[in-house]
Amino acid sequence: MLILESFFGLIGDLTWGWSLIPFLLIFGLFFTIATDFVQFRFFKRMFRVLLTKNQTSYQNAISGREALLLSIGGRVGGGNIAGVAVAITLGGPGAVFWMWAVALIGMATSLVECSLAQLYKRVDGDVFRGGPARTIIHGLGKDYKWLAYVYSICLIASFAIGFSAFQGNTVAGVVVDSLGIDRIYTGAFLAVIVSFIIYGGIHRIAKTTDVIVPIMAIAYIGISLLIIIMNISDLPAVILTIVKNAFGIEEVVSGGMGAAVANGLRRGLFSNEAGLGSAPNVAATADVTHPISQGITQSLSVFIDTIVVCSCTAFVILLGNVYVPGETVADGAVLTQQSLVSHIGGWAQYYLTGTIFLFSFSSIIYNYYLGENALTFISKSKLALHILRISVIAIVFIGAVAPTATSVFFFSDPMMGILAIVNLLVLIMLFPTVMRLLKDYRNKLKDGIEHPQFDPD
Repeated sequence: MLILESFFGLIGDLTWGWSLIPFLLIFGLFFTIATDFVQFRFFKRMFRVLLTKNQTSYQNAISGREALLLSIGGRVGGGNIAGVAVAITLGGPGAVFWMWAVALIGMATSLVECSLAQLYKRVDGDVFRGGPARTIIHGLGKDYKWLAYVYSICLIASFAIGFSAFQGNTVAGVVVDSLGIDRIYTGAFLAVIVSFIIYGGIHRIAKTTDVIVPIMAIAYIGISLLIIIMNISDLPAVILTIVKNAFGIEEVVSGGMGAAVANGLRRGLFSNEAGLGSAPNVAATADVTHPISQGITQSLSVFIDTIVVCSCTAFVILLGNVYVPGETVADGAVLTQQSLVSHIGGWAQYYLTGTIFLFSFSSIIYNYYLGENALTFISKSKLALHILRISVIAIVFIGAVAPTATSVFFFSDPMMGILAIVNLLVLIMLFPTVMRLLKDYRNKLKDGIEHPQFDPD
């Protein structure tokens, strides 16, 4: 076991340790500049998917809006509550500024990777399937099939297996702290509802997130806005502190600007997943009129995840009196919970528990679908799919019941690092294709076509 831990620790050091974050930033900046700041020029169009399905007449297909909400449900998880708090304690308020910066850059990366997933998706029964593995095969050719298999195996190991256990653990921990309900009951409840959803396939998963994601988003954003309004006179000072700390003008924690940059960038990248290659698996399920239209839509999910939801957590903490600059916390969720209580009373901890449950539950079913999509690329066996489903249900239960069991999944972050490296290589190699798609989309908009139709020929 020690040898395995050392091996995956080395992989983690070679990816997340020194190379991956700069690569994600540099490529994100390149995509932003090369596409003529596409995420800003098409910002208004991103919101149209919330009002219209924007799809063709393909029967039983997932709409662009459903794919967006599933993606948001996956990106927005416990990390938006606990992770942001940890970033602030380690990097100071300035970490929030760098979270915003990496999200704005990541919106372009998300558009590129999700547009490619749409372009190279394929029909599988009554659903569309796509993502980096299929993009590699259909975009780069079968000579790179081995790379697609590496990607798929890492996706199953990190998201479907590892991160599902962590989400189960997060929910159970919050429930036992705030409600005093034993972990075994939370684990059993999670296992039952997760099994019901994932055995319904992508259609049931999409329908579920179409309902719970708006509820969880409105619930959390709503209470955060209430707190911001209650403290509106202090908001300008908080924003000024964020900016000053971000550039080292006002040092709050040891490490100054360096700590703010490092923790803000890391938290932002982990949260919005832009460039990691996970979201394209979901983006490919949508039946839309043009690949770029879903790429634009997926940019919105990055914006909602970081600029909206993560900012809500940051303002709740920084507008309160619980956070002490320079003082680290063992559990970020506790800091957020205590900050909410300090603003609006003890009932807030129960409100937050419900919100975290929805956040984590949506992430679990999203993580499962990523694993399912990867498995269908590797094998068409129904038995293999059944084994995956049983495994995810069991892992969610074990993660909830035995908190120390999550230490077994130490390979998750290193595996995600490999995912990102593979995905970024593919994006660079196929970037000229994305530019052709984008040019086609823009030309049709100039011609007055409101919803450009994609013609492969």
